[in-house]
Amino acid sequence: MKQLKNLDLSLELDKKMYKKKLKVLQYEMLNAQQFLFNNKIGLILAFEGMDAAGKGGAIKRLTERIDPRGLVVHPISAPQPHEHRYHYMHRFWRKLPQHGQIAIFDRSWYGRVLVERIENFATEHEWKSAYEEINSFEAQLTDGDYIVMKFWIHIDSEEQLKRFNDRAEDPYKSWKLTDEDWRNRDKFDLYGEAADEMFAKTDTENAPWHLISGNDKLHARVQVLKEIIAHIEKEATRRGLQMTNVFETRAAEEEAAATIELPVNAKEQKKNKNRKKVKK
Repeated sequence: MKQLKNLDLSLELDKKMYKKKLKVLQYEMLNAQQFLFNNKIGLILAFEGMDAAGKGGAIKRLTERIDPRGLVVHPISAPQPHEHRYHYMHRFWRKLPQHGQIAIFDRSWYGRVLVERIENFATEHEWKSAYEEINSFEAQLTDGDYIVMKFWIHIDSEEQLKRFNDRAEDPYKSWKLTDEDWRNRDKFDLYGEAADEMFAKTDTENAPWHLISGNDKLHARVQVLKEIIAHIEKEATRRGLQMTNVFETRAAEEEAAATIELPVNAKEQKKNKNRKKVKK
């Protein structure tokens, strides 16, 4: 069973190795995106975790080298007043990507069993019913042409406090810190308990949870990319597909096509040469 207490938060990656691995993995992610596009398979990634855990940084490194035309990132906040007139899943159905494209949710439908549960925005019946509703929602997607992955990036309370203070002192990051973030620190353990129950009830084979050690941001960013690429390869195999290097395959096909055309060009050149001789 996946639980936060089993995460090794001491995992680290030095900067030199980070840059080396990141470059390779971003290339592989670009290739994976092309594979998904060519096979019309949608990829849905949901990111959850403690405040300041590094979700935004992981998403940035995940997306910075891939084709932005096939990607959308949805930052999820509290529902708008008009959205309360619908079932809480309605706004997520509307944000699903086309087949062959990627949608990333920075916070997700799991807010129902996290913040809405803890802050009493949902009744006990509502958030307890949500586990089955969420599993059904994800099963409908993965029974079709979608791959669904969920990430929880975790940090301990001490690291969170350090990052909060760093943000407060940095004018380029201070906008990330709100009064609500400080209030939520008092409920750090409650969020951890809710997360563990969430993993127990929604970690399915078709839409697995991936728990990422986030005390070291560099490790977390690389690990997210590794998990995504490995899962796409696994899903490709399950569908009877093989995720080859799209760019190398394309280059080989273009080279082969050029080789085939050479004799034709040679014949044309010979004909033109003969025509010139006749004219003389």
